[in-house]
Amino acid sequence: MKIQNIVFTLVMSAILFMAQNKPAQAHCEIPCGIYGDSLRIEQIEEHIRTLEKSMNQIKELSREGDKNYNQLVRWITNKEDHAVKIQDIVSQYFLHQRIKPVDPENEEAHEKYVTRLKLLHEIQVYAMKAKQTTDLQYIEKLRDTVDKFADAYFHKHPHD
Repeated sequence: MKIQNIVFTLVMSAILFMAQNKPAQAHCEIPCGIYGDSLRIEQIEEHIRTLEKSMNQIKELSREGDKNYNQLVRWITNKEDHAVKIQDIVSQYFLHQRIKPVDPENEEAHEKYVTRLKLLHEIQVYAMKAKQTTDLQYIEKLRDTVDKFADAYFHKHPHD
């Protein structure tokens, strides 16, 4: 009977431990060489669509006479979570791992570097604004800036 209790305790502890662990996100900062740059852009675009839907749902629920506060809170939380996910991809993936500092002496490469940094910063700011409001102008600004960043990031100049 004692062995059964010990086994039961160990199994339950293992289940609780696994249930509390968060799954790993994207890539870590180990230089494994396996990168999904275009996938990260697609993920950001998906988060933007989710932000837009969340904003529209919040507006719709807020107009109702008998407000469903539970649903409002769920959509607000969802909106904020997806804005943070955009910020995480920009920061942890692109800024920390993919955009490398460039010697200012190499003017053309440095100009590309600065352009990419500016666009990533704009994405961060617009994601923050989307988190703070339900103003759909930030969705359009996010989309536009992500498109500009993708062009700046993936564009291959014939001299590269």
